[in-house]
Parts: sequence; structure tokens; C-alpha cells
Amino acid sequence: MAIGRVALFTTTAPILILQETLVPASPVIDEKVVAKYPGSGTPEDPYIVGWDEDDRENPYNWSKTRKWIITTQLALTTFTVSFASSSYSGGLEYITRDFQVSDDLAVLGISLYVLGFAVGPLLWAPMGEMYGRRIVFLITVGLYTPFHIGGALAKNITTVLVIRLLTGIFGASPLTNAGGVVSDIFNARERGLASAIYAAVPFLGPADSNLGWHFNFWLMFIMSLLSLVTGYFWHQRRGAISYMSKYDINRSTSFTKIMRVNLSRPFTFLVTEPIVLLLAIYISVVYGTLYALFSAFPIVFQTHRGWTAGEGGLAFLGVGAGISLGTATASIQNRIYWKAMDKSADGRAPPEARLHTAMLGGILVPIGLFWFAWTADPPVHWIVPIIAGFPFGQGVCQILQSSTAYLMDAYDLYFASAVAATIVLRSIFAAIFPIIAPTMFGRLGDAWGTSVFAFLGLICAPIPFLFWKYGKLIRSRSKYAYKESDSS
Repeated sequence: MAIGRVALFTTTAPILILQETLVPASPVIDEKVVAKYPGSGTPEDPYIVGWDEDDRENPYNWSKTRKWIITTQLALTTFTVSFASSSYSGGLEYITRDFQVSDDLAVLGISLYVLGFAVGPLLWAPMGEMYGRRIVFLITVGLYTPFHIGGALAKNITTVLVIRLLTGIFGASPLTNAGGVVSDIFNARERGLASAIYAAVPFLGPADSNLGWHFNFWLMFIMSLLSLVTGYFWHQRRGAISYMSKYDINRSTSFTKIMRVNLSRPFTFLVTEPIVLLLAIYISVVYGTLYALFSAFPIVFQTHRGWTAGEGGLAFLGVGAGISLGTATASIQNRIYWKAMDKSADGRAPPEARLHTAMLGGILVPIGLFWFAWTADPPVHWIVPIIAGFPFGQGVCQILQSSTAYLMDAYDLYFASAVAATIVLRSIFAAIFPIIAPTMFGRLGDAWGTSVFAFLGLICAPIPFLFWKYGKLIRSRSKYAYKESDSS
């Protein structure tokens, strides 16, 4: 009996096990090599092995071209899903007319779609761990795509709303799993830009067009089909399943247990992890506010300024431009992070080095919202509130991308659970805010209605500053978060 090498590569983490197996004598591993790994080499106590630094199979060692092809495909899919969340709002006027329903019932199509984002991650994240992320992508996007045909051909509002809920559930897959792929293939020094793009893409979609509802569903179908086709050619390999690795020491191979742990851990994190709880609340407030604007902008620009539905889509140009600039500032944040790495004794920067743009974004969001609030109504020229969307869009983007990178660094192997907690909560906020916004604007007026969201953003603004100062102390008391002693 000889000691052989059994390899498994999943899309969640590389797994290499050294254990006793019946193999030919030729692949016997040198005992000097084996001796440096913990364990005794038995199935009950296997050698726990990670990737060699120069191993070409290690995703960190893949070519930059391969990594960015994968990242681009993930960004396309995430954008498609996010675009579908808001492009529906462009046809609200036509939906109320064609189906003879109230505005509140028509807006429910936005809320149900985003509500699906709260349900989907709890299912697709554990399945991605068990079966690999690529197959989960293909199955979920494969179901997500044809549902849009049903929406385009719908004959009643009930069908439209059911379709929106189902597409939201199946479309949630890239929102959680894409971030895990980014952390799998890019090391801490490289992942800044990739994680920023992944974090910003959900906001690029909501800043998009305003079109009729039939056309929107067909457009969503075409975009999701393109994502599905490109995803099919995104090649990832998977070998035979073995016991566990240093990446899986605390992870069960039981599907039932994985599902139970992953369904409960995001909620556990919300209760026990201050970093996750406060960032989840902050992200949810700004994300929900963005979705509230989907129902607020038609009131401000179409009802009160007399714009057509097509012209109303132009109101989001300021927000979209701000989001684009916010994404570009990731390069500045990366340089700050690299300097922190260079100063670190172990070459690893503290997670708090990711928070600079979140601190800036926390200032910009309430500025943009108060600016918009008190310039929204005539006789102020329409360009003034549109420009106000620029600092708001930039701030929202910076908060999400910086917070996501911070969670990725702070929770390492538990990043999926941490980000799932934020996605579930932000999706609930994004489902509720568009429903309450019209009532708020009707009772309080445009100025005070928007100011309510501005005050929420102002209250949350100190959160990244809090973690910048006390993040290390908070992490040291956490069961799951990264501690500087872990790298020693």
C-alpha cells in the first residue's frame, strides 16, 4: 500500500488530499514531502495539503487573460440580472394601461423580482459549494432565460408578477456565486479591481433604460441568452471528490449539512457579527434608496414636470455617470491597498485598508440626496436634480464595492455567508422601498420624501469610519473573521 495523490478542483476552492490509497508504486510521494503536512495519511486523519506556489493548476497562477475572460463573463451575467430588475420600470405606464391595474400593483413587479434576490442566494450558494459554481450558473441562468419569453407574451398581470418572482429567484445566482469565483482566482493584491467591477455591476443595471414592457421582456431575454451562451464556454474542470483539504477543514461533504449550515449562517452572521450586521444595514439603505428612485423619478419628472415615459429614462443619466466614476475610483483604492501591503510585515494588508472609498461614498450619498430633494420641483431647471444624481451614484457604487472587498478580506472562507447576509437584507429593502416611496412622496412631497432617504444615508455614513478605527479589535473577538495572528 502506497501513499498516492488525489486531486479535486471545484469552483469554490482547490482541494488536494494525501491519503492511503491503492495505487501503483510509481507515483509514491517522497516521505520528506509528506512529513511537512499535518495528519497521518489515513482516511480518518488525512494529510491536509494546499496548492504549491508554482502549481499551474492553482487558480491564482492562471493567466491574466483567462482570469479576465471569466470575470468579464460573470460581470455580463450580473449586469443582465441587475438590468432586468429595473428595466421593467420603464414599462410601468403601459402595464397599468394594458392590464387596467393600479400603479401600486404594477410596481409590485419590481419588488417581487428583488424579493427573489433574497430567496435565491440561500439556495444557490450551498449548491455551488456542493456541485461547483459553473453547473449552478448554467442551470439557474438556463431557467432564468426562457421565463422572459413568458413575460413578453403574458396576457394578464398575474402572469407578469409570477414571472418576475421566478426570474428574480433564478437570477440571484451570480449575485452570490460570482463574488466567490473572483476570490478564488485572484489573490488579495489582484482582486481589488475585479471585486470592484463585480460589486459595481448591480448598480450599473438599475441606472439603465426606460422602454415599453413587451420590448423590455424581449430585451431581457436576448441579454440573458447571451449570458447563458458565453457561460457555457466558460471552462472549469472538476475531478473526483475526496475527503477534505485545508480549505474544507470545517466543511462537511454532506449535502444536507451544507444546506443547513448555509441557510442558517447568513442569519447567524447578522446576529453575531457586528461587521456583517452594520455593513448589511448600510448597503441595504443605499441599495433600497436606489430602487426607491425607480418609482420616485416618474413622479418627479413625469407627473410634476410633464415628461413622457421615454424622456423619463434620461433622468437616470446623472446616477449612471456617477456609478461609472465610482467604478473607476477602484484603481485609487487599489493603490492605497498595495501601499498598505508593502508596509505590512507579512505582506498582507489589514482588511480595513479597503474602506477608503466607502468613507468617501458615505459623504457623497447624503449630499446627492439632499441636493436632489430640494431642487426636484419647478421652477428649478431639470438639469439641476439630474446632476444631483452624480454624487449619489458615485457614493452608492463606492460603498458597495469597498464594503464587498472588505468582507472578502475580513471573512475569507466565510465570505459567501457574509455576502449572502448583505444580499438577503438589501433585497428586502429594495423590495419594500419602491412600494412605500410613492406614498411618501404623495404625503410629504418630493423634497421631504427624498430627504427621508437622505437622513437614513447620513445616519449610516459613520459606519465605515467606525470599522476603519475599530475593525481590527472587532475582528479579534469574532469566531469567523480574519485575525492578524492567523497569518503568523
